[in-house]
Amino acid sequence: MDGTVSDSVISSVRAHLVAQIGDENPRPYSVTFLGLESLEVLTFLPRQDAFARFATLGCSRYPMSDPSEMIADATRGPRAELILITRVFDGIDTSFLQNIAKLAASPSVEGVVLRPDLLLDIGEPLWKGAPFTAVLLGDSEIEDLVLPEPAEPVKFLQLVPITSTEAAWVRLRGAEALRDAWKEAGIDVRDPARSAVTL
Repeated sequence: MDGTVSDSVISSVRAHLVAQIGDENPRPYSVTFLGLESLEVLTFLPRQDAFARFATLGCSRYPMSDPSEMIADATRGPRAELILITRVFDGIDTSFLQNIAKLAASPSVEGVVLRPDLLLDIGEPLWKGAPFTAVLLGDSEIEDLVLPEPAEPVKFLQLVPITSTEAAWVRLRGAEALRDAWKEAGIDVRDPARSAVTL
């Protein structure tokens, strides 16, 4: 896929996010990792509810592929962007945005194929002082963006920050078991001040 087509994908993704979230002027934060094209994290401030939304832009530029494949398909393959939904809090800074961008860069850097129920370790707090050092991916409120064939639709996966204890639970019991525990405990995973669920 040439640069013109990949740029068209990114333009379509941005327009789709704006239409779905309802904010025409998200705040962009751009970061470039060595050897990669730039990624953006778009900040959509609360409008119709109490939640901010942080969406990546650039992960879906190319399809994700299994690193074991000898030749990557430049057109076919899953595409995804990430979105984190949270109440506004004081820890929203550049390191927080950089960590979100790092997760979006993982398909290009580590050959990760982003999908629901995938657990990703960050290796540090998601933001300064946060108890969350990993994220769990799941389906989000954003509808898939259909691209011209033969390209696959872009999926928008929600990032849910989790603690190291919760991450261990996912490894042991699976993602759905953790979601059930949250539901039983009445935990809102969009609350940055939430405590870890008792497991």
